[in-house]
Amino acid sequence: MAQDMKYQIPAEMREFAEKSMDQAKQAFDSFVAASRHAVGTAETQAKSLQSNAKEAGQLAMSFAERNLTASFDLAHRLLKAKDAKEVTELQVEYIKSQIATLSEQAKALSAHASKMTPK
Repeated sequence: MAQDMKYQIPAEMREFAEKSMDQAKQAFDSFVAASRHAVGTAETQAKSLQSNAKEAGQLAMSFAERNLTASFDLAHRLLKAKDAKEVTELQVEYIKSQIATLSEQAKALSAHASKMTPK
């Protein structure tokens, strides 16, 4: 007689279990979709940040190159100066020029940095 007694799950419990599994599957699918979206967004932001950082580095290098070229040009002109008065004039001209150049460069770097900040 023990073999005749089979365990049967009541229909209501089976239906409840199936609904619970469906809900769990839907929740898992939503979680996976949200995770994929988050990863995609992070990758896009990382690529954008990397590109902006590369541009900032290139901008800074071009400024450094321009500033060093101006310094070498000054040194070359100083070597050809005829007297102390001309040396002073060349230095004053260089300093004024560099102040204006550095101001422009700072504005350009600041504008580029503001593009890099998340909004």
